[in-house]
Amino acid sequence: MGKVGYTLETIVGHSLRVRGVRKTDLSPGDRVYIKTRNSLYAILVLGNGMYSVSGGWFDKKGLSPMTTRITGCTWGGSAVKVDIVAACGLCLEFDNRLITSTIQKVILLPLGRQN
Repeated sequence: MGKVGYTLETIVGHSLRVRGVRKTDLSPGDRVYIKTRNSLYAILVLGNGMYSVSGGWFDKKGLSPMTTRITGCTWGGSAVKVDIVAACGLCLEFDNRLITSTIQKVILLPLGRQN
């Protein structure tokens, strides 16, 4: 038997409890490091909704670093939480429609804390 998907009610309920890195919490120069089930991603916040992304699929395709937008995070289907950059248990979706495997760990380094 196949995997049972989330219902709309389940997604809405979960979206209200999601803890993660929100787009509004980020400033240009901040860095977000994401470990998914299959890859590692390094994201530099550029500002105006743009990010410089390295790692994972971008490295495999020889496109790192790539300047792109982040659509948000998804539960693996078509529902996207657009106000968030990364949250454990969700999948990151980029503007080019790339969806990562499930996020396992997120590290945020604000510009003021970097060496």
